[in-house]
Amino acid sequence: MNSLPDAIVAAIRDVVGPGPVNLHEPRFAGNESRYVQDCIDSTFVSSVGRYVDRFEAELATYTGARHAVAVVNGTAALHVALLLAGVEANDEVIVPALTFVATANAVRYCGAVPHFADSNERTLGLDPDALRDWLNTIAEPAPGQGCINRLTGRRIRAIVPMHTFGHPCDLDGLLAVAREFQLTLVEDAAESLGSTYHDRHTGTLGRLGTLSFNGNKTITTGGGGAILTDDSDLARRAKHLTTTAKVPHRWAYEHDAVGFNDRMPNINAALGCAQLEQLPEFLASKRRLYERYRAVFSTLPHVRIMAEPAGCRSNYWLQTLLLDDSAADQRDAILEATNAAGFMTRPAWTLMHRLAPFLECPRAPLSVAVSLERRIINVPSSAGLV
Repeated sequence: MNSLPDAIVAAIRDVVGPGPVNLHEPRFAGNESRYVQDCIDSTFVSSVGRYVDRFEAELATYTGARHAVAVVNGTAALHVALLLAGVEANDEVIVPALTFVATANAVRYCGAVPHFADSNERTLGLDPDALRDWLNTIAEPAPGQGCINRLTGRRIRAIVPMHTFGHPCDLDGLLAVAREFQLTLVEDAAESLGSTYHDRHTGTLGRLGTLSFNGNKTITTGGGGAILTDDSDLARRAKHLTTTAKVPHRWAYEHDAVGFNDRMPNINAALGCAQLEQLPEFLASKRRLYERYRAVFSTLPHVRIMAEPAGCRSNYWLQTLLLDDSAADQRDAILEATNAAGFMTRPAWTLMHRLAPFLECPRAPLSVAVSLERRIINVPSSAGLV
């Protein structure tokens, strides 16, 4: 009988063919070359040009957000979104322990402190019930926005749910917690372009949301991100801050705040416009890939493929295996066997509270996140594999 690592290698090979196969790579099958060359020919390759305006308009239309502001990467988008949400130095911001480091870094860029909370196994995102229980234990009312962490004396200002591997988290539950404790909800939708929560696009249910278009995302601009909001004042402020806070004038260089040189270049947006045209095809391909994985892994013991939560539609950015508790000790052997066979697989990120910059940050009990960290393996997930 094959070992579990060997069986998983065989299952992946059955779906995607022989290796080598990367974890996730971009697919350029449309107007990318034409639009980028047109941008070069126009000479408008930096932060001004018709492609960046077009990309913002098309993102807003696709997601249903009233406004989209394109920036240089998803981390910059989240940093500015947190500032716009009122996060200040020495505030605390609730973020999942199970997330990519950029989520916690963006909080630190504001001078604030990440406060790590537990995940829900059904969604892989923040668990609203566990969070409510924790806040009822440690939080007390504060004048104005937020609540006070009685253990640290700091104000808790915001919640940042992250839609892990593209799967929408329980936003109704988290929005209820945010209202109860007077917290602003900012969605980290870096991984979830194309995912919906009860027919609403992720990143559009909080006060602000953010996207990423890194080279490993469902669509890419090479490097890029966006801020989504329905608040026109916040959108204007976002665009102002991300263009060095320059006051419009025909020739004068006036800046009325400390701003950021974060505007997405036009040449990156040209690539993004071509990619966005293909997004429906990419999402359909990823769903077919999920169905193929689901079929082969349904016959294996001790492992299952992560399915979209009820009432949601996932983009299946990364296809995620969940090992049973009884097989968690085989995770590294599976990673070794799959990578040796030419199939790039990766574990979950190291939990944030274990990383050196965040060892002293406050945290809730994290039993589910700790379990998930031991049991998650992401397998080849690119659009176009099947």
